[in-house]
Amino acid sequence: MQKALTFVENNLLLLAVATAALGLLVPSIGIVLEAGISPLLAALMLVISLTFDAHAVKLVFRKPSRQIWALGLVYGPMSLAGWLTGRLFFGTGNLAAGQTLVGTLPTDVSAPLLVLLARGNVALAAVLNAVNTALSPFIVPFLFLALTGIQLQVPVGAVVLELVLVVLVPTIVGVYLRTRYLKAVSRYDSVYPSLGSVLYLLLLLAVIGPNAETVLGYGWYAIVIALAALSLNLIGYAVGYVSKVFVADREELIAYLFTVSKKEFSIAAAFVVASGLPSEIAVPAAFFAVIQMITSPIAAKILASRGPAAAAAPH
Repeated sequence: MQKALTFVENNLLLLAVATAALGLLVPSIGIVLEAGISPLLAALMLVISLTFDAHAVKLVFRKPSRQIWALGLVYGPMSLAGWLTGRLFFGTGNLAAGQTLVGTLPTDVSAPLLVLLARGNVALAAVLNAVNTALSPFIVPFLFLALTGIQLQVPVGAVVLELVLVVLVPTIVGVYLRTRYLKAVSRYDSVYPSLGSVLYLLLLLAVIGPNAETVLGYGWYAIVIALAALSLNLIGYAVGYVSKVFVADREELIAYLFTVSKKEFSIAAAFVVASGLPSEIAVPAAFFAVIQMITSPIAAKILASRGPAAAAAPH
């Protein structure tokens, strides 16, 4: 079992591409898994949270300026980047609005896993993720209205409940177990990245399957939508790298790279449905989900193989 898990972690990129192809070719598998997305995300957060203790969380909260910077980068330049890439690739219309919406979204829940794989500050990534996601029902509609003139109706209750069940509770449980039973939990530190990678692939399959018909339905134009998503994703890495101006620690920089570049795509669909908007507005988010889940393992592998963090244990 250990060898199988290690194989998944070491070959996550190749397996992510293969999983994406499988999801497109046999969407029924992903459709079956779709109902389990929330439990899978909760399990992923639990696994990630087993890698850091309460002391690490306290250190994060001692630097509130870090959270302010994260909010600014996630919602500021990334929102503008979504609007600009939307105009560049689609001009106007639903796809342009959808690309703008992607830019305004909070951090993807899986971001701390990639930070873990890249040997970054996982506790920082988890806290930054939780806070900017919690604020998203209040920030995203304002930004989207300002950039597109379209009013969003946000299911605040559903979003907050999802945050509590998928992010907050698993994180608290994981941190408590790590803090209370350090020796027992740390014994399996080598397993957590691999187990998280397996959950990541299952999530990728659960995302692609239900959207396979939509993706394939665009034919060759799907390449344009994918390029728009890739452009925004790469801009996210560039914007995240701006944190080097105020962050000297390499592990913290890694946390910002994934916090800024990854977007919580599932919120887009919820907002679009609740607002009664054309379903096509949610399409760029679906494409972005696939793109970021393939590029993230590449970035994590590159980061993990460079610098002093390559030999360090996960935090």
